Amino acid sequence: MAKPKESALNLPATHLPLSHNALVVLARRYLKKDDQLRVVETPEELFSRVAGAIAEGDKIYKKKADVKKIASIFYDLMTSLKFMPNSPTLMNAGRELGQLSACFVLPIDDSIESIFDAVKHTAMIHKSGGGTGFSFSRIRPEGDRVKSTQGVASGPISFMTIFDVATETIKQGGTRRGANMGILRVDHPDIEKFIAAKTQTDRLNNFNLSVALTERFMEAVENDEDYGLINPRTGKEVRRIPARAIFDEIVDSAWASGEPGIIFLDRINRSNPTPHLGEIESTNPCGEQPLLPYESCNLGSINLSKFVKDKNIEWDALRDTVHDAVHFLDNVIDVNKFPLPQIEEMTKRTRKIGLGIMGFADMLIALDLPYNSEEAVELARKVMAFIDEESKKASAGLAKERGNFPAYKGSIYDTPETPYMRNATTTTIAPTGTISIIAGASSGIEPLFAVSYIRKVLDGTELIEAHPMFVERTKALGIYSDELMEKIAQTGSIQDIPEVPDDLKRIFVTSMDVSPEEHIAIQAAFQEHTDNAVSKTINFPEEASKDDVRSAYLLAWRKGLKGLTIYRYGSRPVQVLNLKREKEGKKVPATLVGANGKIAPRPRPLITKGVTQRVRTGCGNLYVTVNWDDKDLCEVFAQMGKAGGCAACQIEAESRLVSLALRSGIRVEAIVKQLVGIRCPSPSWQDGEQILSCPDGMAKVLAAVSKIEAKEDEKTVMTCPDCGGVLEPEEGCLLCRSCGFSKCD
Repeated sequence: MAKPKESALNLPATHLPLSHNALVVLARRYLKKDDQLRVVETPEELFSRVAGAIAEGDKIYKKKADVKKIASIFYDLMTSLKFMPNSPTLMNAGRELGQLSACFVLPIDDSIESIFDAVKHTAMIHKSGGGTGFSFSRIRPEGDRVKSTQGVASGPISFMTIFDVATETIKQGGTRRGANMGILRVDHPDIEKFIAAKTQTDRLNNFNLSVALTERFMEAVENDEDYGLINPRTGKEVRRIPARAIFDEIVDSAWASGEPGIIFLDRINRSNPTPHLGEIESTNPCGEQPLLPYESCNLGSINLSKFVKDKNIEWDALRDTVHDAVHFLDNVIDVNKFPLPQIEEMTKRTRKIGLGIMGFADMLIALDLPYNSEEAVELARKVMAFIDEESKKASAGLAKERGNFPAYKGSIYDTPETPYMRNATTTTIAPTGTISIIAGASSGIEPLFAVSYIRKVLDGTELIEAHPMFVERTKALGIYSDELMEKIAQTGSIQDIPEVPDDLKRIFVTSMDVSPEEHIAIQAAFQEHTDNAVSKTINFPEEASKDDVRSAYLLAWRKGLKGLTIYRYGSRPVQVLNLKREKEGKKVPATLVGANGKIAPRPRPLITKGVTQRVRTGCGNLYVTVNWDDKDLCEVFAQMGKAGGCAACQIEAESRLVSLALRSGIRVEAIVKQLVGIRCPSPSWQDGEQILSCPDGMAKVLAAVSKIEAKEDEKTVMTCPDCGGVLEPEEGCLLCRSCGFSKCD
């Protein structure tokens, strides 16, 4: 079924304190729709539906459970915007699909049967709205022997492509976009191919990639030693290479594209609560939830901004919310309709839940604490220690009524000090993405992305939106104005705005105002008291060096993190919006001005000469033809080898407009400048040069024919492919606060 246009969304009426953005996101992604894609559910009805469905879990343990009372508690928990479950629970609880988990980890062994079973299971999970994580480390390396056929193995990267294609196919009809995590151990013989997989090919666009780093490898990096690559088929070392050389390759790729990320595998397994069930090899798509094969993650987040009053934290209210949230998430496991019986069995053996937070930046602002301060680090440590401790108490209380998780015997909790524990893990800091928009909170533990930004509305117009506490404080100071908010929206930061007083600049810091070391300090503080891992993006300015990235990775290891995701501004291949514009155009030749004073393109010549060049894009081969006559370049044609529908229409429209501009006397340099650097989510490489999109490819062919330089020299920001709003790189993902688009959630 075709996706509804923005104009078709009828925003629901509500008495809840929900922002316009929240209503847009709810209407687009969560509320029930009829066959005509019209919204037929209010936010109140959604939360009532979810609360009632999750409360039914109490009946399993108490026949005369007061389900109506429990549902009322859960309803208040969500409608107060103090807590939100993960997206699949909001979407599917109380509906036919009933799949409530956000993500899963599937095993892949070194056999065709295992690999294609995993592909099938991936399709089933993505169809139900979940994401998947895999370790490809068990697959024998490229060129290795295949005994059954006397042939040679194609290696893990080739098989990852199959998963990528399957995801691309399934996600076309899904409610949520399919997302994958692909992990390879750093001691796998194909590690160098894996590191370069997303910078040198046009594949794997539905994957996040992370290298699993071992303690032995990190020590070899620190001591400048060699380390061994192990063939997983034989378990034998095949060669030794310098650890720093591989580490530098990881750094170089992350600096250029943001990938691969890194996870510290041994550190993750030291925190494995059920080592008797096996080792953890992979995580969910955003890296914050390490899972055993066939486990799922059942997540929710507390909105910290709701627990500050008169510059004090309301600890008692926070405690109550933690206990109610643990109850809610434990019930999710019981009422869930799992996509595979193996997943249901494994999930119920460990009963892992992941209670996290959002609104941390809002809490700091309400307390007048700068994000980049020691006070913020200490508060992060204190708040998460409190939540973790109370979540364990809540889990123990449930265990007394309902029993310990079945794999308790032999787990890290199997001690006289902890005789009761319902859930093998209780805390995770996951991406909050769209649920933070619904709650009106800052994302996860991230700083503000922008103090003021441009929001696209349904009719395509743009509105300036600012952080409500900043608006409140500037109005109190008498300096608020629409002009000031618009000025701030150009960069999002207030640090260079002279009208804003220093005390506000100290409090309202954005992600790019915070140094990588300060980002890592916050992440490390939260990680100290989190069972699983922490999803966060470490932001770097565009001019950051590779040495800066290298230092951050080493600091993350020394600080005890379980993984790290970095984003260097301007590096990730997505669509862009130019912030600068040419102030003056070139004077148009008189021969091209019609009687009405407007530009009139010269007629297309009957005979032309030209060249056709094939350009490899992330969507397939693009064939670009540039023609000229005895006067000048006169037209450009482009055709995608396999494109149809909207893609073909857009390429033809681009070609016609470029041709029209050429015959109207517009300089080739100006045309190239407008097209080069436009980015789509599927870049590729050709002859050592990155092709960012079809328009970028056309520009580079046009520049080559004209013997000019195709250089992107304008400041760019990432824009949403759905609505054109600004994409925020945070929590290891990309989020649009205008419409709720997310690469992960």
